[in-house]
Amino acid sequence: MSALAPALQAYFTDRLIGQRGASPNTIAAYRLTFQLLLRFASKRTGKPPSKLDIAALDAPLIAAFLDHVERERGNSPATRNNRLAAIHSLFSYLAPHHPEHAASIARVLAIPHKRTERTLVTYLTEEEVEALLRACDQSQWTGRRDHAMFALTIQTGLRISELAALICADITLSTGANVHCVGKGRKERRTPLVPQTRNVLKAWLAERAGNPTDPLFPTTTGKHLSRDAIERRLARHLVLAAQRCPSLNRKHVTMHTLRHTAAMRLLLSGNDVTVIALWLGHEQITSTNAYLHADMDHKQQAIDRTNPLPAKPGRYQPTDTLMRFLEEL
Repeated sequence: MSALAPALQAYFTDRLIGQRGASPNTIAAYRLTFQLLLRFASKRTGKPPSKLDIAALDAPLIAAFLDHVERERGNSPATRNNRLAAIHSLFSYLAPHHPEHAASIARVLAIPHKRTERTLVTYLTEEEVEALLRACDQSQWTGRRDHAMFALTIQTGLRISELAALICADITLSTGANVHCVGKGRKERRTPLVPQTRNVLKAWLAERAGNPTDPLFPTTTGKHLSRDAIERRLARHLVLAAQRCPSLNRKHVTMHTLRHTAAMRLLLSGNDVTVIALWLGHEQITSTNAYLHADMDHKQQAIDRTNPLPAKPGRYQPTDTLMRFLEEL
């Protein structure tokens, strides 16, 4: 057995779990990264994963893997950077334990993160939300499950990992109806439920008839839906929804888009970004500022409040051309 296998096991048990107390979501994300990396390295070198050594995971191979993640798997630069962060974390752990590979490890640690563009967030309009929810065939059990799942996400803005982990006991339908979850950074929070969502979940729980510890949105075999399964269900319903609402064809919609939709609903209702940050469980308020950039109503209100000052000698006055430009923004 090579040194890589025990080192990788020790990294998960000693570093991530024992020392850092990493969350299950972090461990799952890192595990997936190394599954993909070992599969890629095995195919590239012709050796089974158990025969791979630390020296085989050199900087050229890691760079080729990151290129494979973007080009062949179709992942975004942000996902590529997340994979690299996991690899850097592993090699930082390997450095003091395997000094014989110090030069190779240093070259891997020198691989930079890729700069990414910040695009405007995508969210659904009320018409698109209605089309999506109507696309769930409520004559079938899976359709009623999906309808309740999407309605909850659109109203509360839960992350897909938070949604997949919900159990029946996480829903409170009495006075102060809310959904309980443990989110990113293991932060526990409760998000209020509006009457419409409360009624949908009340009907679903009555049909679900599960124990408090059972998954809220299970598979047909009673297990938790995986994140990939949830995304596939959404994609399936979007095909039907786009027939009723063609504007959906111009948007790349994922479960995170439904989270953005919840945030934009709160913003357009006049809520401050600090309230939205608490609602979504953001670690920093800067993460919430992206919704301000996506809201054209706020920008139009700013333009409407921009009135030229009375003319005085020496005071700058905007030209007619500039004013027309501002009005067209």
